[in-house]
Amino acid sequence: MISDIPTDDKVVFLTIDDGAEKDPEFVRMMDELGVPFTMFLTDSVISGNYGYFDPLVAQGHGVANHTLTHPNLRTLSQEAQRREICGQQEKLRKRYGSAPRLFRPPFGNWNEATRAAAGTCGVDAIVLWRESMQIKNMQYQRGDRKLHPGDIVLAHFRGPGELKGRTMTEMTATMLRRIREQGFTVARLEDYV
Repeated sequence: MISDIPTDDKVVFLTIDDGAEKDPEFVRMMDELGVPFTMFLTDSVISGNYGYFDPLVAQGHGVANHTLTHPNLRTLSQEAQRREICGQQEKLRKRYGSAPRLFRPPFGNWNEATRAAAGTCGVDAIVLWRESMQIKNMQYQRGDRKLHPGDIVLAHFRGPGELKGRTMTEMTATMLRRIREQGFTVARLEDYV
């Protein structure tokens, strides 16, 4: 269970959840910038257009598990949680060639049954976060309201409907500016876990 990575490197890790918004401009921007991130994908959200994520995978961005249907896992039995996690492991393995090592529970909600279920599915780490990107600024979990080395930053594949008219590309550009303003660079999470 991790929400940050112990490191002295002045890096943070960008993670993007769900997969609802499929903005082609975002794919172009991430290719041009070469900023690494990890996608925590939910099958029920992406199953109609897995192809959108292919160029992102080809760019080297990580693919991780965010369940089949995005339930609150704490409300499910261990076996039901296992079906959600292992089912998505198998779908992602078939699509991208290998099962993800990383898993994020929807809403950050988990219990010991989640940990046990994830372990039976071949997950190496359950990944939470320290900061999340909102429409125009970061939301911090610590009182000092700043990034720390090794922090995991959460964002979502969201569009103008959820972002009050802003695009995912605009939100991401703002987030990257906030990270740079604090003197950090973005590193690839899979290289540290």
